[in-house]
Amino acid sequence: MPEETLLAFDYGTKKIGVAIGNTLTRVARPLDIVMSTTREQRFAAIAELLETWQPERVIVGLPLATGGEEQYSSLRCRRFAHQLHGRFGLLVELVDERGSSMEAQELLGTNAPDDAVAAAVILQRYLDALAPSA
Repeated sequence: MPEETLLAFDYGTKKIGVAIGNTLTRVARPLDIVMSTTREQRFAAIAELLETWQPERVIVGLPLATGGEEQYSSLRCRRFAHQLHGRFGLLVELVDERGSSMEAQELLGTNAPDDAVAAAVILQRYLDALAPSA
């Protein structure tokens, strides 16, 4: 697999956590938290991140219920993923995000905003699931 830069998003209606990683090192790290009041501001901030980091694909966390079924927030995340693809022409993949916020809080050990760390957890799950390099 050729090296790819990846951005991951932990989507929320008020905040979007962002993480970065690549397929060479297979390590994800928190990058930013997009906090915007309008859709235009949100996508302007995302466009800036995409311009800066030039990812080959993006990962969006998909919130599923405990049993794995989709819920209302799953539909909103799917819509966000479709918007990313439509606006920026990027390949977008969805990754199960169950428990990512709890894991992020454990990693932080504080009540600090965990959105970017949760995005890193989601991206790390994606990277860990990739087939080993030959």
